[in-house]
Amino acid sequence: MTRRQRRLILIGSGLTILALAFVLVLNALRDSIVFFNSPTDIVEKQLKPGTRIRLGGLVQPGSLVRKDLAAHFELTDGKNAIAVSYHGILPDLFREGQGIVTEGILQTSGVFIADSVLAKHDETYMPKEVADALKKQGHWKDDYTKRGISIPETPR
Repeated sequence: MTRRQRRLILIGSGLTILALAFVLVLNALRDSIVFFNSPTDIVEKQLKPGTRIRLGGLVQPGSLVRKDLAAHFELTDGKNAIAVSYHGILPDLFREGQGIVTEGILQTSGVFIADSVLAKHDETYMPKEVADALKKQGHWKDDYTKRGISIPETPR
C-alpha cells in the first residue's frame, strides 16, 4: 500500500467518524432544538412528568386567576389547553388572549409549573411559530393582517 492510499484511507476514516458523530449529536438534540411546544404537541408526545420544556400558546380568555404573586391560567393553541401555575411577577404585556412562552416542568397531574413567563413585544407582534401553529389549527383569521399584527420573516 502506497503513502497516498494510506493517506486517503486515513482521511476517509476521519470524515466517516465525524459524520457519525454529527448524526449522533443531532439525534440526541432532536427534541430540545424546538423553541417551544404547543399544548397539542404535549398531548401528542405524551411527555414524562418532570420533563423540563418550553410551552407556548395563547392565554385562554377567562382563565386567569391571580392571588398575590400566584397566577393560574390555561394556555391553548385552539385545539388543546394546558393548565399553568406560576408564582412570580408576570410581564407587563401579559394578558388574556396574548401569545406567551413559558418554561417549566410538567407535573403528573397535568398542570404545568412555570418558573418563567415570556410575553414580548407590543400587541401587534406574534411570533412566527405561534402564527404557524394557529394557521395549522385553522384558527388564523384574515383580520389579524388587517389589524397590523406583524409576523417576523424567517432568516434565510
